Amino acid sequence: MQLTELKGIGEKTAKKLTLLGIEQVNDLLFHLPLRYQDKTRITYISDLSIGQTALVEGEVIKTYLINSRKPMLVCEIDDGTGTLALKFFNFYHSQRLKMKTGSNIRAYGEVRLGKYTIEILHPEYQHYGEKTLPLESSLTAIYPKSEGINQSTIQKALNQVLLLLDRKEIKVEEFLPEHILTEQQLPNLSQALHYVHKPPADADTNALIAGTHTYQKRLILEEVLAHLLAMKQLKQKTQELYAPELPIEKKHIYEFLKQLPFELTNAQHRVIKEIHQDIANNHPMQRLIQGDVGSGKTVVAAIAILAAFYQNHQSVMMAPTEILAEQHLNTLKTWYRSDEIVFLSGAIKGKARIEALKQIKHGVRIIIGTHALFQKDVEFNALGLVIIDEQHRFGVHQRLALRSKGQFEALQPHMLIMTATPIPRTLAQTAYANLDISIIDELPPGRQETSTLVISNSKLPQIAERIKTNCQKGAQAYWVCTLIEESEVLRAKAANDTFEELRQWFPELRIGLVHGRLKSAEKQSIMEQFKSHKLDLLIATTVIEVGVDVPNASLMVIENAERLGLSQLHQLRGRVGRGNAKSHCVLMYQAPLGDVAKKRLDIMRSTTDGFIIAKEDLKIRGAGELLGSKQKGSVQFRLADYERDKNIFHSAQKLAAELIINHPHICQKIIDRWITSNDEISNV
Repeated sequence: MQLTELKGIGEKTAKKLTLLGIEQVNDLLFHLPLRYQDKTRITYISDLSIGQTALVEGEVIKTYLINSRKPMLVCEIDDGTGTLALKFFNFYHSQRLKMKTGSNIRAYGEVRLGKYTIEILHPEYQHYGEKTLPLESSLTAIYPKSEGINQSTIQKALNQVLLLLDRKEIKVEEFLPEHILTEQQLPNLSQALHYVHKPPADADTNALIAGTHTYQKRLILEEVLAHLLAMKQLKQKTQELYAPELPIEKKHIYEFLKQLPFELTNAQHRVIKEIHQDIANNHPMQRLIQGDVGSGKTVVAAIAILAAFYQNHQSVMMAPTEILAEQHLNTLKTWYRSDEIVFLSGAIKGKARIEALKQIKHGVRIIIGTHALFQKDVEFNALGLVIIDEQHRFGVHQRLALRSKGQFEALQPHMLIMTATPIPRTLAQTAYANLDISIIDELPPGRQETSTLVISNSKLPQIAERIKTNCQKGAQAYWVCTLIEESEVLRAKAANDTFEELRQWFPELRIGLVHGRLKSAEKQSIMEQFKSHKLDLLIATTVIEVGVDVPNASLMVIENAERLGLSQLHQLRGRVGRGNAKSHCVLMYQAPLGDVAKKRLDIMRSTTDGFIIAKEDLKIRGAGELLGSKQKGSVQFRLADYERDKNIFHSAQKLAAELIINHPHICQKIIDRWITSNDEISNV
């Protein structure tokens, strides 16, 4: 059935609905509510609590204007139990006239604490006479919408579709076997869809609003199954491809380890063994390494490269920033002592770029770089291994592009993906179900835990004196500048201002400045000066967040830390505590703090465990940002929530395996129902 057969849906509206993935009438049933409004009951004003969204009604006792910078209309109402102010920043003269003293009004919105009384800003409202207005018979579903499509259009269309479903003029096929629904104590699909779109008046409102109702769980289970099946299908397809066999002799590993100035942890040895077992096979490795900040992922990657190196295959190591890529370059040059290493970034131009491209095309064995490795004129020669550092910084399509560029003689390169952003178990098992996962869960011996202090910006002079004292004793420190605006120009300006200010405060200290606007050679030069202790204090933007390794740096100050997320704060803090000295991280904030910012800073103060931080980050920010999947082409759920629904995710793991073995014919049907494009699930 076509969308245009529905009342109120013309050709133009139908075209706009396609932007929401709605192309057929049945697609509307799977356009699921984001949340619900409860307009089935009136709440007395005396029973309201701050933050509650509620429907209230009462008599207008006063209407007036507040003439501030922008005039505001205020309407005070009384329901006999208390008073409430309705406030409007945008209003018409006719609105004020209708809100005359003694008239009745019903309003819906979020209650907040005002200066003199509780209030609702810009409520939905209706006037009524002596007889009160009828209440809604069910919760009102609120849907995702796009430009040109309002809630009313979607709600009216869905009301029609639900009637068609009731009359059996349209149907939705039940794919899940009966025994699964019985075991899980879940309703069938048709019942679940009807319930979530049009919950009855006696529905468990709290459960629906929380997303934990049985009927929602039925839909969540199938949605999670669709993603798991799609990822497992992707993994299976990858295993049908061929890759170069890259076995390694133990003597080569032994010789490499012998020249390192440190010993590997048991966790590093275990992960290296898993990688070498993978790449010795003739199917592409697809492995994700999780390791907290400072756990030693780079040396694991270097030993993975060793296998390709001795089999005369190329390895590519790609990092999200030039600073990190250049650090990898310098580290690998130290460990490999080979002239078969080439570097490519966007900053390399002219003859240097031509020479780098020539070496890559002719088979230089180790290539290190940034996003520049995706560019069309980069041609590889027998690429055996691709290593992507800080994978969440790269889009899905970029990762796929690099893998396909490296294909030769029908062979795919092995792929190793690394992240220092620990991913909670439930999230990893679903979002990366197409990958094998290794975890480096030990830090090198001798590492001391970094203590974290949270203080107001007003204490800046005391902190500055502490830095001066520490630097004069031989320590080094970072001073990180942040800004709300996502602008490198503004960040650079803020860092420059701080640089000039601290130079005036501490003329006796050697101070450097690094930010994203500097040329690559300048950044590298300053970082080298800091690393070799020719600088005491480094003023930096968050450009130093990933991968910078200066063991002597034991103190970090992060200005306006309340503006950063947990993951970014954890990454930044990981730049200190890399040596044997006791390290400190000072998180400075601008008062007053919001609830979320306060919670983030409290978490940072209470733990240095990346997995605990990641779990809390998941609760605060959601999976999209944690995985870097806000970009087009990544796992995004309509209903499921990793934290809330972890039991469903756990059940879905077992059910997916059962469906693949016992009901393979329905797997693709479930995938097609919930996932519109395979790009959505190509996390490789």
